[in-house]
Amino acid sequence: MIKGLFFILLFYFLGEGLSRLLGAYIPGSVLGMLLLFFALYFRLLKPDYVKAAATVITKNMALFFVPVSVGLMAYAEVLSRSLWAIALAIIVSTILTLVSVALVQEKLGKTPEKGGDDA
Repeated sequence: MIKGLFFILLFYFLGEGLSRLLGAYIPGSVLGMLLLFFALYFRLLKPDYVKAAATVITKNMALFFVPVSVGLMAYAEVLSRSLWAIALAIIVSTILTLVSVALVQEKLGKTPEKGGDDA
């Protein structure tokens, strides 16, 4: 478990460092997650090393939303002034996401027709 936490934090900090080098256009946590994904995909890191730590983190994911929820409560007045803009952005982005995922799934989900051999 300690080894898994080490690797997860290592890739997080690598992502943060890379983000600062790139001018912070992409969040470091996202870059770290991509680096970890590629390390696992190209078998530079064994999944067994991070499996236990990742399972614990995933099972306790609700705890990570508590600070965000408290922050939203602290800025409730600011958010209420922009409620319509926020709601519109959520609705439009959700529709665009659903449409793009549907189009990609339709494109990738098509299987080539088999020839007349059913034997």
